[in-house]
Amino acid sequence: MENNASKYDRLREEMVRKQIEARGVSDPLVLAAFRKVPRHRFVSEALMDQSYGDHPLPIGEQQTISQPYIVAEMTQALQLNKDDRVLEIGTGSGYQAAILAEIVFRVYTIERIHTLLVQARRLFDTLRYHNIVTRYSDGTTGWTDESPFDAIIVTAGAPRIPQALINQLAMGGRMILPVGDQHSQELIKLVRDETGIRQSNLGGCRFVKLIGEQGWNGR
Repeated sequence: MENNASKYDRLREEMVRKQIEARGVSDPLVLAAFRKVPRHRFVSEALMDQSYGDHPLPIGEQQTISQPYIVAEMTQALQLNKDDRVLEIGTGSGYQAAILAEIVFRVYTIERIHTLLVQARRLFDTLRYHNIVTRYSDGTTGWTDESPFDAIIVTAGAPRIPQALINQLAMGGRMILPVGDQHSQELIKLVRDETGIRQSNLGGCRFVKLIGEQGWNGR
């Protein structure tokens, strides 16, 4: 009879092959991270058996853990290198930060909901992700003291691109974030080079609202 560990290993491999590789994600560092990070640990026990499905799941506080493919697409779009320092806005469950931590030198992640940050930090420590640095703050203003960053990823939908985050992007740095209204957004990629900021549109998506000084008002 299949035990839980082997069951989740099998479900994780199926997720990578059928949801991620099949849709064109090919970066070997990204695929290796998805094969390693135990996604079922980032949801409640009641939802563990659904954790490798092709859909987002609730994590409490009106927040979600994103669909695996969108996490993979955004991660690949950052064109990450092993020595990169990456800023994540919106820790949430901690899953995206763990994926990043498998690939890059250091991850700085900011969360505005204290209970979610505490849960994520505890899980990072349990899973020995010692290269993740957490902060309880308004992520829309970034993390000036640790900037500039090689890459910035925003995991909530913004009404506009926060200027504070653009300012914290290193030369050659990449940023990806959903921009749009409260119901649907476009996934926008920015690259800073000698000529300034280049912007491209990676297609439609749907995220919870980015709340903060340079995002949406309210909860």
